[in-house]
Amino acid sequence: MSKINSVRKLEDPKFVKAVEINYSYKGSIRRWEAVVVHDSVAVLLWHKEKNAFILVKQLRATVLNKNPNNGMMYELCAGIVDKNKSLKEIAKEEVLEECGYDIPLENLQKISSFYTSVGISGNYQTLYYAECDESMKVNEGGGLEDEDIEVVYIPLERAKEFMFDESYQKTTGVLMSFYWFFDTITQTR
Repeated sequence: MSKINSVRKLEDPKFVKAVEINYSYKGSIRRWEAVVVHDSVAVLLWHKEKNAFILVKQLRATVLNKNPNNGMMYELCAGIVDKNKSLKEIAKEEVLEECGYDIPLENLQKISSFYTSVGISGNYQTLYYAECDESMKVNEGGGLEDEDIEVVYIPLERAKEFMFDESYQKTTGVLMSFYWFFDTITQTR
């Protein structure tokens, strides 16, 4: 069973930095507490042979801190932009690390870029779509050694039910990308 053992202030953070933002707006000086984070990429993966979306499921300590009964999240394959590589190259690496599929760069189609977590960090995320099949599978995925990522397939016929079933904790990116798929991809088939 997962549980929070302690919460303490970070003295030398590796990935986030707490800041105070002082700014002017409509003639008044204002203050906001925020966290500076890396931008990110995410990929909506579609498995052609399984007729299914590929998501990742992993424990998120922040969710466990809010919901002590369940910190597991269903998410798009994603990662932070912390390398001197193109966003497509980072997205390709994340798909390989987390899901085990070697997607050609030309298969990654940009959907859009947008801001997330605007109340705390203003992370800028670029969302891609890619199709894959079993010929592209080179390993079982699961992430890096300190990650424990489960690869999950959501069949098309269950996807809309999954979207609105609150027992599956999921990110807004999952919902938005599924909507995009139903509006864009299924319209062309």
